[in-house]
Amino acid sequence: MDILFCCLWCRRPDIFLAVPQMPDPGCAAPLGRRITGGRKLAKTIGNPLSWLTGLVSTVFMHLGSVTGKLSPGEAVDLPEIRQITMDDIRDALRLGFADFKTFRSDVIFVCFLYPIIGGCLVWMVVQGSLLPLLFPVMSGFALIGPLAAVGLYEMSRRREKGLKTNWLALGDVLQSPTFGVIFVLGLFHIAIFVIWIMSANFIYAVTLGPELPTSVSGFVRDVLTTGAGWALIGFGCAIGLAFAVIVLAVSVVSFPLLLDRDVGLPVAIITSVRVTTKNPKTITAWGLIVAGSLVIGSLPMLLGLVVAMPVLGHATWHLYRKAVVA
Repeated sequence: MDILFCCLWCRRPDIFLAVPQMPDPGCAAPLGRRITGGRKLAKTIGNPLSWLTGLVSTVFMHLGSVTGKLSPGEAVDLPEIRQITMDDIRDALRLGFADFKTFRSDVIFVCFLYPIIGGCLVWMVVQGSLLPLLFPVMSGFALIGPLAAVGLYEMSRRREKGLKTNWLALGDVLQSPTFGVIFVLGLFHIAIFVIWIMSANFIYAVTLGPELPTSVSGFVRDVLTTGAGWALIGFGCAIGLAFAVIVLAVSVVSFPLLLDRDVGLPVAIITSVRVTTKNPKTITAWGLIVAGSLVIGSLPMLLGLVVAMPVLGHATWHLYRKAVVA
């Protein structure tokens, strides 16, 4: 935690080490350590409150500067994009798996959060007698997946540049000049997820509802053997597909682009949509691969997400590299 705190303030992890070297005059000690007559005093251990204060101040600093990047302003040159093929997708997946093998201990540690969070959501749905929302909640992972994988993009980016990388390096995302824009784009994905859940609940209410099912078996029987149940499936799949297409087009390269370059939100979204419209078949295939992998990864108690999420996240970075000219 001290290392991450130091990254937030001055990007100098060694500032905490009591070693006989002169400090960088441009980097003040964040935890109140004083330097007198060239002699360093013992370090003061950072506490969680001071670390949290630094984190919050960093977030608000970025949010305060994000306003100018939410509108196009003066004319800017859009990144050049390429035509990509299925061979590019296969190569991106190969490179993504290579990144996963390189970072497997760090990535698995972080990505265990996905099945844990997913399991908590499923538990809340079941315990709250909200069984009709079980499938929408699980399928909704695909809508927030691009946001959840931001740290994985950063790890692939750092490895590509030959920088030392572990899961603590994820804190460098907070230092990105476009972090505020990434935050806003993340809010968009969360909003889409919430709207999807509300839509799914409405569809259930006008088909099989508004009464909640009394048992799992009864609910499954009603869904599969009644006209109202098939209407629920049809309308739910159609609306869910619409949300998925929007998220795919907006985010297929936008998050990696924001990590890689200091661009505004309109440039990132427009570039992502341009990649999608220039390569409709390839991007559709990529979307199906992502959806299929998440479904398969969710089957064994969501534990498959520990592998599926990082491989897809790393592969998305490499697909961005193939789709957008450096």
